[in-house]
Amino acid sequence: MKIAIIGSGYVGLVSGVCLAEIGHHVICVDNNPDKIRTLKKGKLPIYEPGLLALMKTNVAKKRLSFTGSIGEATRKSQVIFLAVPTPPKTNGDADLVYIENVARQIAQHMDSYKLIVEKSTVPAETGKKIRRTIHLNLPKKYKNGNKILLDFDVASNPEFLKEGSAVHDFMNPDRVVIGVESKKAEQLLKEIYKPLKAKVLVTNIASAEMIKHASNSFLAAKISFINAVAQICDRVGADVLKVAEGMGLDKRIGRQFLDAGVGYGGSCFPKDVDAFIRLGEKSGYDFPLLKEVRRINNDQRHWFVRLVEEKLWNIKDKTIGVWGLAFKPNTDDLRSAAALEIIELLQAEGARVRVYDPKAMEGARKILGKAVFCDSAYAVAEGCDCLLLLTEWPEFKDIDFVQVRDAMRQTVIFDGRNFLDGAHLRDIGFEYFGVGRGRGV
Repeated sequence: MKIAIIGSGYVGLVSGVCLAEIGHHVICVDNNPDKIRTLKKGKLPIYEPGLLALMKTNVAKKRLSFTGSIGEATRKSQVIFLAVPTPPKTNGDADLVYIENVARQIAQHMDSYKLIVEKSTVPAETGKKIRRTIHLNLPKKYKNGNKILLDFDVASNPEFLKEGSAVHDFMNPDRVVIGVESKKAEQLLKEIYKPLKAKVLVTNIASAEMIKHASNSFLAAKISFINAVAQICDRVGADVLKVAEGMGLDKRIGRQFLDAGVGYGGSCFPKDVDAFIRLGEKSGYDFPLLKEVRRINNDQRHWFVRLVEEKLWNIKDKTIGVWGLAFKPNTDDLRSAAALEIIELLQAEGARVRVYDPKAMEGARKILGKAVFCDSAYAVAEGCDCLLLLTEWPEFKDIDFVQVRDAMRQTVIFDGRNFLDGAHLRDIGFEYFGVGRGRGV
């Protein structure tokens, strides 16, 4: 099938490449000329494992191309996915201006039946607004009073991709959710995803939009719940890893997302929780549960800094090393990354901060002006009063910690992801502190 993806960020680019990989002809569109030039040169503007090889393969097979023209992509495609940003406003609402602008441009260039599909995370009732925008902006030759002479459909197809494993997630989905208003739209979307042999759930558009917000908000709630449990574990001498394991063995609960740490971040959970709270408010429902999920997450970074201060006595004039800046491993994404807020809090207390991340250094340089950027995890440790592990990159497990110990001024490690072997680190002379590990368990 001939498909256009409007927006070539994490969601759009991964979706476009993977749709090409399963046999479709895909045009990826973006309004950033530099990004399009980068893609046409066979390079990626983001880091995502496995994506570059798939992109090059499908460009070579002429199933994948890139353009800055929405008009070109609209004319050449039957199905158009909207994967543009929906950033949060100051009040928590999703900013849908990009969705509206793209819908308007699609309408102006339509010349035959099109299926316009929401891929971006949007609040319920956005589908209705997209349909209205297209109605209003169709060329006059396709209108006769209130009657529309050009057939089109709007649908919702939320994504459930995790950065760092997005290609695998796309190719091996738990489910494909499609919200539609017509049998024609349903059959087109089923045909697109047929090669994946996945379970397809068909709903109306509003339900599909809600499924995405409800799913991400529930996962955020699991993270905040285990972080609240970790606070109690610290106080009573319990080990949150064992608590989470015991909970996770219950099939009704499951172990996934019961990982205590310094809180969730990224482009989805913070934004989607805020947007769901606002959707509730606008529909007449106060959502106290999600407000508490958000509060716990925000407090977790402050709690971690208080733990560092408690153990170091004073933060001012201390040299603190940070391993990991991205909001999670296997990505260079810094959006709402816990590490950035923790570093900011430490610097506000007068700390000198040294940092290293395997993939996110370039982006971090634009944000962390006062930090010292090091070329390795070992370089970070030089003369440090403590180390903070804030992103669980696999390479940090393979560190020679004796070398790290000998380079540090004080041998203290705060493991913000409960990722390292605390018992081994204590055996070789470190003071080790995890999250919810009973302050020394």
